[in-house]
Amino acid sequence: MIRVIAVDDEPLALQQIVSYIGKIPYFELVASCRSALEAAAVLEKEAVDVLFLDINMPDLSGMEFVRSLSEPPMVVFTTAYSEYAVEGFQVNAVDYLLKPFGLADFQKTAAKVKKQYDLKDAVSAVSALDADDALFFKTDYKIVRVEVSRIAYVEGMSEYLKIHVTGEQTPIIVLLSMKKFEERLPADKFMRVHKSYIINLTCIREVSRNRVLLEGDVSVPIGDMYRSAFMGWLDSKFIGK
Repeated sequence: MIRVIAVDDEPLALQQIVSYIGKIPYFELVASCRSALEAAAVLEKEAVDVLFLDINMPDLSGMEFVRSLSEPPMVVFTTAYSEYAVEGFQVNAVDYLLKPFGLADFQKTAAKVKKQYDLKDAVSAVSALDADDALFFKTDYKIVRVEVSRIAYVEGMSEYLKIHVTGEQTPIIVLLSMKKFEERLPADKFMRVHKSYIINLTCIREVSRNRVLLEGDVSVPIGDMYRSAFMGWLDSKFIGK
């Protein structure tokens, strides 16, 4: 179940959202709150997956409230003012419901929430390297151990990564930034060669001006920002210059 808090200072609006939440079979209402401060108190005690949050509220606006949270849950903003839409997406809101909205609109938003929730649940964070130089990934509701040496390359895809493992047809999907994942990998064996690619240096077969050919005939582009460092590493490996 996806645990939900509804927050709105208008009683009728709050009642409507609570009613809609009750019609979504995969939603569980944790609390209905009349202010952001009340919601903050709930978050301190309860695990919450998503906030349905009004923006215009006294004392602390919904936008200010989200920005104050170090690790906010998913957020859906509900407001009568369309000018807040862009600002809402700047804080990574899942969706934006413009009042007055009906059940059909709410159901579409609920589906977006579920899609993102399923992705996060299926592909959570990566462990640190264990004593045997392996990483643990939570994927498809199970934990998978992968030896780092078997990671051929990492491909960035918007908010998540595809970890391509030698001998496996299907990549492991991880909800993580390239930068954070790069920090988990041994720098002497892996190198970022493009904003969207990290490669295992031991898997290189050929290098051209703009691309690296890896084992399995996988062609990876070399980005301008990373070319100098990569070519410097390559130059250090030449014999008989």
